[in-house]
Amino acid sequence: MSAQQVITEKLRGAFQVQWLEVENESHNHSVPRNSETHFKIVLVSDDFADMRKIARHQAVYKVLAEELRSGVHALALHLYTGQEWADREAPAPESPNCMGGSKHERQPAS
Repeated sequence: MSAQQVITEKLRGAFQVQWLEVENESHNHSVPRNSETHFKIVLVSDDFADMRKIARHQAVYKVLAEELRSGVHALALHLYTGQEWADREAPAPESPNCMGGSKHERQPAS
């Protein structure tokens, strides 16, 4: 099973999911082809009600602790309650382009 599938299943099992997107963004980073190291997660759950942003992130990190220890390098987390998601006028923000590692080295000097 792919890391993306494992992440999806674990999040669905841990939260009352109203909306979930798990996108492998590894191809945007300086990693080998077909890597599963960088993921964008959009998760809508009323489980996040009365939780500050940091607590929401910690809850997701706890669920995905094994994946973070075994190859997943980065998570771009966009975590909302159902009402927060409904109030948004746009989808979750786009992730910025990676500027680390060899990709940064290939950029022309200013």
